[in-house]
Amino acid sequence: MPFHIGETLNYNVSWTAFSSAASVQFSIPERKELFGWGTWHFRVTAHTLNTIRTLFAVDDQFDSYTDAVTLECRQYEMYQNEMGKKHDEVLHLLPEGQSARGNLPGIIVSPGTRDPLGAIYSLRGVDWERTPELRAPVYDGHDVYELRAHREAPSDTVEVAAGKYSATKVSIHVFHRGKELAGETFAAWLAHDSARTPVLMEAYLPLGTLRMELVSASR
Repeated sequence: MPFHIGETLNYNVSWTAFSSAASVQFSIPERKELFGWGTWHFRVTAHTLNTIRTLFAVDDQFDSYTDAVTLECRQYEMYQNEMGKKHDEVLHLLPEGQSARGNLPGIIVSPGTRDPLGAIYSLRGVDWERTPELRAPVYDGHDVYELRAHREAPSDTVEVAAGKYSATKVSIHVFHRGKELAGETFAAWLAHDSARTPVLMEAYLPLGTLRMELVSASR
């Protein structure tokens, strides 16, 4: 895999007229044995900033324990603090046909299912020069969606706070029960470096475009 333990990526999020609406950090704290599965531990934290924070205070953390071989989600944790309301949840995902481990209730999913955080790292696991498309089911804690990602541009020039990069643009569409979600598309630019670093991510939503630019990276 192109990513490593200890990697930390920091992003600034802009939304419509707000140039600094939130800060987001992706990190890889460890690899961990989880009920006999070898997993990557991925983490993302998000905090709204400035004017947006006065309107909508968010301090969220999501943790994904993703199978080190198949990149399937094994455990997904949500720690949400939004507008003063807290919600914590730990979900154990179990592919169809496999026995439960650790005497914990599992949510039965199709083989290959990711969680939203693990899905982002799955994009980095693809050699986009040789694989033009990735399809995978994604469970967000409530429902299952199908992610369809394809290489749109093999070499774009992207300039963000962290620098200027040559990157592959990957377009992402999300489907639910065979129908694409109306008005929601996503794109990620993965740098042509050994880590396939996501230097820019955009979400095109009915409420406006969210743009997440890399500010710094440490490994």
